[in-house]
Amino acid sequence: MVDGHHNRLRSCRSRGVPPIRFTNGNPLIPTTREAALDAVDRRLLAELQADARLSYNELSRRVSLSAPAVAERVRRLESEGVISGYHAHVDLARAGLPITALVQIQCYGPRCVLRDPEVPTWPEVVQLHRVTGGACCVLLVAVSTMAEFEAVCDRLGGYGQPSSSMILSSPVPWRPVVPH
Repeated sequence: MVDGHHNRLRSCRSRGVPPIRFTNGNPLIPTTREAALDAVDRRLLAELQADARLSYNELSRRVSLSAPAVAERVRRLESEGVISGYHAHVDLARAGLPITALVQIQCYGPRCVLRDPEVPTWPEVVQLHRVTGGACCVLLVAVSTMAEFEAVCDRLGGYGQPSSSMILSSPVPWRPVVPH
């Protein structure tokens, strides 16, 4: 599959379309920095994923470090990008968005969904992933009605061929990351 991506990148370049690049400059491999996490860092991550609203004092009690040492470690994890944000887990159905679907788009070149800065701002788009395989990207879409879903699919059709899978249930809606 990597060869297919190289061919598409060459094709884009030959038509004057710049490839999508990640922060390390490689168009195929996103930047990942293997952070050296020790046992305390892993415990901090576990505690923060369970409850991101914990105070430094409570975190320090749970991991047996001083509050300033915990604050320093958390700031380091944030600056290294290990902790990328703090979020509330929202039940989409209870928030008025009971219809969720994964939508794959087969698009490449200048009209690619990934090249349009507006698509990630659409309120219906909960997640957008660049993927390997036959599709260019996969979007997690959440809407309140089937008419809204149809409208999103129609808009996405302008970028390429959309293919959707409705989400019936999510036995594992979210799971904390356990770094090794």
